[in-house]
Amino acid sequence: MVSFYVNRRNPKKCRECGFCTQHFYCPGVGKPSLDRFETACVDCAVCSLACPYSTIEKMEDAFPRKNVVIFVDGNPFTVPERITLKRALEILGLEFGRFPEGTKIFAPCETGGCYACVLLVNGEPEPICVTPVKEGMAINLTLPRDYVPLRRVSGYQPHSVGGVGTPWRIKKSGRQYIEVACFTHGCNLRCSQCQNFAVTYDNVMPPSPPSEAAALLTAQRKIYGVDRMAISGGEPTINRPWLIRFFQELRRLNPDPRARLHLDTNATVLTPEYLDHLIEAGMTDMGPDLKGLKTETFMRITGILDRGLAEQYLRNAWSITKYALDKYYPEPLFLGIGIPYNRRLITLEEIWEMGERIAAMNPEVQVCLLDYFPTFRRLDMERPSVAEMRQAREILIETGLKTVLAQTVRGHVGP
Repeated sequence: MVSFYVNRRNPKKCRECGFCTQHFYCPGVGKPSLDRFETACVDCAVCSLACPYSTIEKMEDAFPRKNVVIFVDGNPFTVPERITLKRALEILGLEFGRFPEGTKIFAPCETGGCYACVLLVNGEPEPICVTPVKEGMAINLTLPRDYVPLRRVSGYQPHSVGGVGTPWRIKKSGRQYIEVACFTHGCNLRCSQCQNFAVTYDNVMPPSPPSEAAALLTAQRKIYGVDRMAISGGEPTINRPWLIRFFQELRRLNPDPRARLHLDTNATVLTPEYLDHLIEAGMTDMGPDLKGLKTETFMRITGILDRGLAEQYLRNAWSITKYALDKYYPEPLFLGIGIPYNRRLITLEEIWEMGERIAAMNPEVQVCLLDYFPTFRRLDMERPSVAEMRQAREILIETGLKTVLAQTVRGHVGP
């Protein structure tokens, strides 16, 4: 027996913050609205994932559903109405996963931001995680060879500090701007204290091909007179074809040796082969953000409730960081490792253990402590004080790491 659900806003909990009308749309209603959940909700759960105040309640659907006929690779199938195409294909026997492996269709963000699960729907590329089924809909499970990858990208802007993978000497250069950056939408993690949630959960921005994003970022470089161009998120790596093409285009537009192409990432889905291709495409700097050493800590920070998936993500992030250090660091790839710190999320003892493990890989690598501040669904947290960040930094130095800096409310401390 297949059960169906709807997601409904609880008006008593709603803070009227406007996030649901500005940054994402309801695929069932077809516009930014939460007023017709009973009859229009397709249980994509975008609203539930994105609402900063967790005002969305999931409940079993009490309304009867008719069947509709869809065509998959030309073959007709009967599926229930008012569900996403992803759910329909699951009912028909296809498997989906949030780690790219095997025969499962990779669908990591589930909000329509990353376009990793895109298929041709009535001849047009659509992210099937948020595309409702409709009578007569035609789906192709194989993308054409000339398909140009898409994903949502925004926030093209200059940065005065840079990211985790920005060398500390540049961070402290005193220049007004040291880097330009853009931000990809969609993420495979569910961090309750997401530091960039307005981008991560935005599914309103039109998708961009890699060439467009590379051209816009290159234009920013020229405007602000910098050599560093970065991409962050959300999580950039969850749409592999798009990211590789993006770096290829960025290198084509910036062939000069001064140009540095920088990726900030949670590193959870990067593989050695994938990293090799990014290096070949032109990436020169990377900032993996290692969100803990213990599975429990990783789950607390990232909001991943599936323990098996959390273990896979965590193991992979550490593994690819070591691979990058062993094979590519310091040239052709500069690496800066990020470690989040807030006493509500991780202990100083675990910070010590993380430092020991990184020092065993390479004590010279730059490590940046990130002071996780209250935002999104963790407004109850306090931002770590400068004294707390100094203490955590000293702990990392005691493990043998030689280049440690700490992000604080007053700027970077160290190295």
